[in-house]
Parts: sequence; structure tokens; C-alpha cells
Amino acid sequence: MTDITSSRLSELRQHEDELVFERFDHHDAWRLGSLMAVRAIAEGHAVAIDIRRHNLVLFRCVLPGATADQEEWIRRKSATTLRFEHSTALLHEEFSSKGFDPTQGGWLTPADYTLAPGSFPVRVSGTGVAAAATVSGLASDDDHEFVVEGIRAFLKEGASND
Repeated sequence: MTDITSSRLSELRQHEDELVFERFDHHDAWRLGSLMAVRAIAEGHAVAIDIRRHNLVLFRCVLPGATADQEEWIRRKSATTLRFEHSTALLHEEFSSKGFDPTQGGWLTPADYTLAPGSFPVRVSGTGVAAAATVSGLASDDDHEFVVEGIRAFLKEGASND
């Protein structure tokens, strides 16, 4: 493992340690998704934003310029995050550092899962993963950063409202 890979893994693990919710319900999903959508609109991003609990979609926004492909990426990214309870960016780095792709060789079907960054676990303190927040439409690492920044802003806003 290179120093760059090790540093990136540390950063991605830090995201998951840092970005933990005290609670998360349907209203929070709407607020988080709306916050990310407003930012995407302001920045002119042609993205789809999705927050779900397995097969229950809690928030969905598809902005102009997003394509049907984003639906498939979101479905597969979310499935991966919900199965492993980690961000797809972290999983991508961990598996890549080991030279292993779980979507090859029969473990995870590529039609249902992907390691492409852009899905992040909505982890609730004392409870575990309640949902996956996913963005598709930017470069994969940018999808990840967009979700992380959205969750960070949401949590900061919630802290300032306490």
C-alpha cells in the first residue's frame, strides 16, 4: 500500500467517524436532500440525488441534464453502501489497495453493485446505518465529496439550531 493510498483511506475513514447523526427520520432525509439539491442547482450540477433505506426512497431529485444512467448508478451505489455500511469511496479504496474487485468472480453481481464513489452511509449514533445518501452525475470522487459536504453542512446547521 502506498502512502497516498494509506492517506486517502485515513481521510475516508475520518469522514465516516466524523459524520454521524444524532437521529435521522423522513423529515431529516427531506432537509438533507433539499440542502444538497439547492447547492447542486446553485452550482449548475446535472446530478441525481437520492436518500434511501434499502428499497424505500426517502428523497429523490433529478436535475436537468441528468440521464437515465444516473438512476442505475444510484441504485448500485446505494445497494453497496447499505450492504457493507460504508461509503463506496472507502470500499473502492480498500478493495483496490488489496487488488481485489468483489464485482468480479461471482461475489457481488456488477448489475446490482458498484464500488464507484458517491454513496455515503447515514449513520446514527447508537443505532447504526439508517440510510444511504447518494449522488450521481459528477466524476466519482466529486460525487463522494458532494455528499460529504452536504452531510457536513446539514450536521453543522443542526448543531447551530440546538
